[in-house]
Amino acid sequence: MQVQEVRLGQVLEGNKQYQVPLYQRPYSWTKQQHERLWGDIVELAEARKLHPKATHFTGSLVLAVGDVGPGSSNFLVVDGQQRLTTLTVLLCALRDHLREVEPDSPEVHDQLHELYLINKFKPGDSRLKLLPTQADRDAYRSMIDGQLDKAAESSLLSTYRFFRSKIRASDDPDDAQDMAQIQSAVLDGLVFVSITAGSEDNVYRIFESLNNTGLRLTQGDLLRNYIFMRLGTEGENLYDSTWLPMQDRLSARDLEALFWIDLTWINSEAKQGDIYALQQQRLEGLTALQIAAEVARYNQLSQLLATMRDPENSEKERDPSVRRALARLKEYGMPSTDPLVLRLLELRRSGAVTTGAVIDALAILESFLVRRLLVNAPHNALSRMMLRASDELDEKDLARSLRRYLSIGRKRYATDSQIVTALTQEAFYFAGKPQQRRTVLAWLEHELAGQEPANLQKSTIEHVMPQSLSEAWRTTLADDLGPFESVEELHETLVHSLANLTLSGYNPQLSNRPFAEKRPMLAESNIALNKRIAESESWNRSAIMKRGADLADLVAKTWVPPLDSDDDDLPGLAWGPVTDVVAAIPAGKWVSYGDAATVIGSTASALESFLSGNKVPYAWRVLRASGAVGSHKFSDPDDSGRTAAELLQADGLSLDQHGHAGQDHRLRAPDVASLLEVDLVSDLDADTPSEAPNADFFNQLRDRQPAGVADGVISVVDDWQRLGGSVLLGTNQDATAHLILPTAAGEELVAPFVISTAGRFEVAVEQLAEREEFASAEKRAGLLGRLASSDATSIGSAEDGSLVVSTDVLAIEDVRAAILDVLRLSAPA
Repeated sequence: MQVQEVRLGQVLEGNKQYQVPLYQRPYSWTKQQHERLWGDIVELAEARKLHPKATHFTGSLVLAVGDVGPGSSNFLVVDGQQRLTTLTVLLCALRDHLREVEPDSPEVHDQLHELYLINKFKPGDSRLKLLPTQADRDAYRSMIDGQLDKAAESSLLSTYRFFRSKIRASDDPDDAQDMAQIQSAVLDGLVFVSITAGSEDNVYRIFESLNNTGLRLTQGDLLRNYIFMRLGTEGENLYDSTWLPMQDRLSARDLEALFWIDLTWINSEAKQGDIYALQQQRLEGLTALQIAAEVARYNQLSQLLATMRDPENSEKERDPSVRRALARLKEYGMPSTDPLVLRLLELRRSGAVTTGAVIDALAILESFLVRRLLVNAPHNALSRMMLRASDELDEKDLARSLRRYLSIGRKRYATDSQIVTALTQEAFYFAGKPQQRRTVLAWLEHELAGQEPANLQKSTIEHVMPQSLSEAWRTTLADDLGPFESVEELHETLVHSLANLTLSGYNPQLSNRPFAEKRPMLAESNIALNKRIAESESWNRSAIMKRGADLADLVAKTWVPPLDSDDDDLPGLAWGPVTDVVAAIPAGKWVSYGDAATVIGSTASALESFLSGNKVPYAWRVLRASGAVGSHKFSDPDDSGRTAAELLQADGLSLDQHGHAGQDHRLRAPDVASLLEVDLVSDLDADTPSEAPNADFFNQLRDRQPAGVADGVISVVDDWQRLGGSVLLGTNQDATAHLILPTAAGEELVAPFVISTAGRFEVAVEQLAEREEFASAEKRAGLLGRLASSDATSIGSAEDGSLVVSTDVLAIEDVRAAILDVLRLSAPA
């Protein structure tokens, strides 16, 4: 084999093509890997300002020689395809950004395109420097050719949009060289070890060997091995007395996290991937005796971390107030606070601060987290805030110094005034993690209930005004629209706000019932939140706004506000996030102001105001909740003066007699978030030890839907399988269950029923047209009618031979019974 160190530019330049073999998996990198790669590139670009020859090792690239023709070489990518694909997508994003901001300098972006992305004079796919697996080729070609709509659902396109967003945010208009520095860092600073096998080698065997499942050493394993290699036989007693108890006390993941947290107190920019290298560097100059002292210090820290993991254990923590504060932080679930909390406990252990000071500081931290959640603040920068907080602590006034640090800058420590606005305008139902939303509601319940709170163990979040409106609810809302133009707008603004949410163990029974029927059930509830709601005679705009104000008062009394909280203006919308969301909407689809605002982390009114003052490409695809065209500006890409309706029709959308787009073409907030690789329900942090989310359908279902709805979905899936049908479960970010019919070999799958964890239940009756019992349109219409008649207000109406409704209806027993009848008619003979 030939082994050499090569720069990315050297890999891609010349008449080369890199083909990913069939046995390789499709592109699968996620936002976590993208964030880390981008962070490395930005750091490298900065470093190269002072040290122009600085490089960053990117990993190995294992190749096998393919066909070699005159003046060209083809290679099979045996290992490293994920990195190589990601970097070429990044180059596409950089090329397109340069085309946008430097349209009069084609030599800049054309050179990038023709030297590193294509072989200019070759035909067809031979022109591509990289040829991915078949599953990714359409998406990849679309990026190379600038036709992005063709790959609207592709993970490659999500990667492209991620880097477009990062590049746009990094481009300083006052710095003419910053993009050139990024390009140089990527092409000249990223280094591979290239290993090239001969054409006679069995490349599949090489691939199999490289990817064999095995136990990889963790960073903690490497550090342990280094320490006891240094100590030799002198370390045997230390291992038994100190290291082994620490290793037994913590999981491997927590032990690795401990070593990383320890580094962050010295260097808040330290990355988890550098644990071994940085700890080794720190220990390298120490004597054996000093290393033993470091192991003893690690052991003390491990006891504190074990307390954080099991805070209610009185043997680990004697003070009941500290136990309560730590237990609440654990219940809330925000791993990125670990470095700060461990630092507070370590300061107390060392005698630098008192227990009372730690209790006050933990109360400030909880207030900061809760208030940020209530205003739906983005959590992508929270890890950095928490890491830097330790440097700002003043041991003489611990709580005040922490409160001062969290109050300054754009940390979104929400003021009382901001809370009042947010409780009726922010989509709290999509803020943070499900666990965090439910926890805050439970804490509010405990504040209201006093000494005898209800048992909330089996309760889930309930929308008082339901997500799907019946005619009764429409009538209720129409009588009190206030400043809203339509029931749809009022509903979209308030439905997911905290003012409209509560906790209940009777979600299926409450469901979409009119408030007049819900009210006595809420009044009889043991939950104080519900009793307060039942005091309202009607649940309309005024009642929801009043409850928002009442809850805001409770929040103000419970959680400490920031210091100097006179400036109550929420930050305005930024151009980049808005354009990213709008650009993600594929042709033939539309998004409402409210759903788009949920992804951005804003409100529907703020987004409409922004679009009214700025011309954003493709903004005609953002509509009112009813499907009506909004009042904002947009630009016709052909400059032909077409109206929004004409542009929507050119996209492939049909409009009804009122000029409204159909709801079946509408993308909801989770759909848009999936396209952008934005997670609305979890707090993944690349710098904080965490595990990737399990994308399994049923785990997603339990995580994203109320218990009653999840149980209803599972019941329908079970019924279908019992009747002889098959189920195909998806594993993507918005997993789906396709209820399919058996087919003969080679025939296309027939999936008349599709259930999404994002909350959609689709009945594609036209897929049954080939079945004898549904050959006629009348019989298929009858099937739809049978479904709709089960609960007309919940199911909705049939359009284009299909039915699309909320999975909420599956929590209703009568609806499930009707669906079971339909499943029997549709099931395999």
